[in-house]
Amino acid sequence: MPGFTQQYKDLSPSRRLLLGPGPSLVHPRVLRAMSTPLIGHLDPEFLVIMDEIQELLRWLFQTDNSFTIAVSGTGSAAMETAIVNLIEPGDRVIVGMNGIFGARIAQMVTRCGGTVVEIQADWGTPIPLDQIAHQLQAAGPIKAVAIVHAETSTGVWQPLDNLGALCHGHEALLIVDTVTSLGGLPVKVDEWDIDACYSATQKCLSCPPGLAPLTLSDRALHVIQNRNTPCQSWYLDCTLVADYWTKGKRTYHHTAPISMAYALREALRLIHEEGLDARFARHQRNSQALRAGLEALGFTLVPAPGHSLLTLTCVALPEWLDDKTIRSRLLHEFHIEVGGGLGPLAGKVWRIGLMGESSTFDSVVTLLAALEHLSSQANPSVQPGKAVSAALQKYNTWPR
Repeated sequence: MPGFTQQYKDLSPSRRLLLGPGPSLVHPRVLRAMSTPLIGHLDPEFLVIMDEIQELLRWLFQTDNSFTIAVSGTGSAAMETAIVNLIEPGDRVIVGMNGIFGARIAQMVTRCGGTVVEIQADWGTPIPLDQIAHQLQAAGPIKAVAIVHAETSTGVWQPLDNLGALCHGHEALLIVDTVTSLGGLPVKVDEWDIDACYSATQKCLSCPPGLAPLTLSDRALHVIQNRNTPCQSWYLDCTLVADYWTKGKRTYHHTAPISMAYALREALRLIHEEGLDARFARHQRNSQALRAGLEALGFTLVPAPGHSLLTLTCVALPEWLDDKTIRSRLLHEFHIEVGGGLGPLAGKVWRIGLMGESSTFDSVVTLLAALEHLSSQANPSVQPGKAVSAALQKYNTWPR
């Protein structure tokens, strides 16, 4: 075909400072790992890599669960894996509904034939523990309680202390979404008595999207192994997938995304080298500085006091700031990506992610400086330098 080869140039996407709700920036070591030559997904050397990924994930989830794997798919695949394996037709499931992703869990429960017992909370507020306790007592037999630890649509941080014990006291499982918290905030699967906990690679783990960490307790595995009906998904059936991830078995189930496994192993290795305490402190430090700068520009936090994520900041826009215009200029003039609002918050809020490799001093100052410039053009009362100064003052309160 004449001229056909001239239509497709070398791939050269623009460089972006990724400060949205995901994906986050990726360390060069992770990118290099992805370029490592392929080996087979049943090659003995690849099986060792799988063992190492499992060991690192257990450390990150803070669990001894034998079933700790990386689902081949994005975070929603891990969400669906948890739901389709644990929920059967007729099961009643309490779902915390205070954002987009609680609603997504509810949809999956319904598709499995389960009955959703909704606990509604305003967007921006956590699910009250006393309401969960009330429903566990009043709603009859409950198979599971499903809740989002870090609600990406609102920036809300959900407390989980004592929730697992409460669920188990009513013979219910606890399913927790940690897609926007694992690797940036403490996730204590064993201490919090979580039965199914899942995440994604592209957020705080700073790995490209494509794998989704998942860990299941022995209690959850017992439920799965004693189902009355087959799991509705062959691909996500944990009784089949387990044999591929179990050391000594390694029964073929599907072709694993080998390059993504390389990437995840390296991303986890970077987290291990940094250490969890240092990593959590870094996210807290940068988040607080960002908020100080945003508040100086007239942004206000959406989450209720004390419940804002340190990995993703959700802020209401000043009246004078046009969402699409300023976000577009940030992207095209400064190459900075931030996220807009979803659902009822569309056009009203921004979601700014400081996750993993994106959570740095440079990210905070670069974004605030760009915002100062654009804001001063939109509103002459904005003083250039005010936001960056507020962030620097907050940084100075941290010990060096």
